[in-house]
Amino acid sequence: MPTSNCLLVETNHHVLTLTLNQPEKRNALSFEMLETLQAALAQSCENKDIRAVVIAANGPVFCAGHDLKELTGHRTDADHGKAFYEHTMALCARVMQAIVHHPRPVIAKIQGMATAAGCQLVASCDLAICTDNARFCTPGVNIGLFCSTPMVALSRNLPRKKAMEMLLLGEVIDAQTAQVFGLVNQVVSPDQLDNATNQYCDTLCQKSTMVLAIGKEAFYQQIEMPLEEAYHYTSAVMVKNMLHGEAIEGIGAFIEKRRPQWQQPE
Repeated sequence: MPTSNCLLVETNHHVLTLTLNQPEKRNALSFEMLETLQAALAQSCENKDIRAVVIAANGPVFCAGHDLKELTGHRTDADHGKAFYEHTMALCARVMQAIVHHPRPVIAKIQGMATAAGCQLVASCDLAICTDNARFCTPGVNIGLFCSTPMVALSRNLPRKKAMEMLLLGEVIDAQTAQVFGLVNQVVSPDQLDNATNQYCDTLCQKSTMVLAIGKEAFYQQIEMPLEEAYHYTSAVMVKNMLHGEAIEGIGAFIEKRRPQWQQPE
């Protein structure tokens, strides 16, 4: 696993926790942070012991998005920063896609403000739990830089008009509004954040890892398809899943009223 101090990596009871660890920089997604996060996600895909991934953060801010000071510093490059901006945006896109394509469920554990690409990070995760004092915002429109890449994750997770409200107005929304919008699943008091996240992880760890991977992949594949194509695709997934040993064991256990004995990941 990566060893950079900007990201803390811990595995406990089949759960991998990746903690953004630059509170003095508001846990901004610098190039180093993005590279380290990408490496950790890639390596964890191969770890059969991991059954869930949590993305958390230290400090009062979950993630302030891209490091604007770093981006601005490259305006003095010969190309005015164009190459660095291209590399940074492409890397950020790969990180967000790595979360979506990760075979394990990924949970955002939000203890503070999440803005711009930080909000994108939350929206890219499969599940999200936040404290009742958390705040969310895509404020790019206010500083002349529309949140176009965060828009990809927001528009795929929020109702269209709610996503547009965040993107066009650039205003801060509170935790309760974020839950109404569909950006987060659950809002808890700060002292309950660990327990609520652990409950999600404990529940996920009791499921078949292979079946969760099948379902997660199918969810993100079908959501971009027309209705008829989505049903055709998911019907084929269901048939393949039905023939898998995990379905044989799971259905058998249900009929026999016993706990299923899941296989280890292949």
